[in-house]
Amino acid sequence: MILTTTQSIEGRSITGYQGIVVGETIMGANFVRDMFARVTDIVGGRSGQYENKLRHAREAAMADLEEEARAMGADAVVGIDIDYEIIGDSMMMVSVSGTAVRLG
Repeated sequence: MILTTTQSIEGRSITGYQGIVVGETIMGANFVRDMFARVTDIVGGRSGQYENKLRHAREAAMADLEEEARAMGADAVVGIDIDYEIIGDSMMMVSVSGTAVRLG
């Protein structure tokens, strides 16, 4: 399945729109609190541990999006948007959305 942030796929035509698809992942309480504490301590440095957790959450959300698109009979998802949101004081949500399409 093709997953893209663009509105079209070069060399392919969109023959049908199956609908909007979404994938979401929520990370637990300690992650966000610890992340901000460590980032403050690092002062401009990078934290590989937290980058890996964010990457894992994004990949899980994308997998959910792809699964939903397949269930709709789609060949691709176009216009994908990735959002990160803090929920309350202690949780982070990674949300991805796009349009499931059939290709010609």
